[in-house]
Amino acid sequence: MRQTSTFRVLSLTLLAVATIATTTGCFKRGAKGDYALAPESRPLEVPPDLNLPNTAGAAAVPALASAVKPSPAAAATSAQSGFALSGSRDEVFAKVGEALAGIEGVNIASRAQLLGSYDIGYEGSNFLVRVVAVDAGAYVSAVDPRGLPATDAAALKLVEALKARLGG
Repeated sequence: MRQTSTFRVLSLTLLAVATIATTTGCFKRGAKGDYALAPESRPLEVPPDLNLPNTAGAAAVPALASAVKPSPAAAATSAQSGFALSGSRDEVFAKVGEALAGIEGVNIASRAQLLGSYDIGYEGSNFLVRVVAVDAGAYVSAVDPRGLPATDAAALKLVEALKARLGG
């Protein structure tokens, strides 16, 4: 009986050691460090030459049109497409509306007092006449559909007519 009892104790001891060894990972071969983790939780390894993008042949960012100094011809056209008047923006807006109504061939498609603009059709061209508040009063100008100073002959002609009527 002694022999069976010793055999049982040894068997239970071996079973306990084997259980502890397998649950703690002692018998896992080749599983070291981060590779022992599940594939989803392993850190991403990037080769050294892929860490930063190669910017040697990258395109240069173009300068904004507003940052570029306008040519003398563009500056002259911009000066022709607007003028300043004294008074508040709302007063000048009303005066411009009256003056536009008195000019032959002007078709006012719409007016937006909050925006300070008139949508104009004149001599086959469509553009905006805009009134903007400035330090000296208000600035009246013709603007094309892109929001740039109008360079169309009809717009420049209308601005000159407004300037003559309003004394700008």
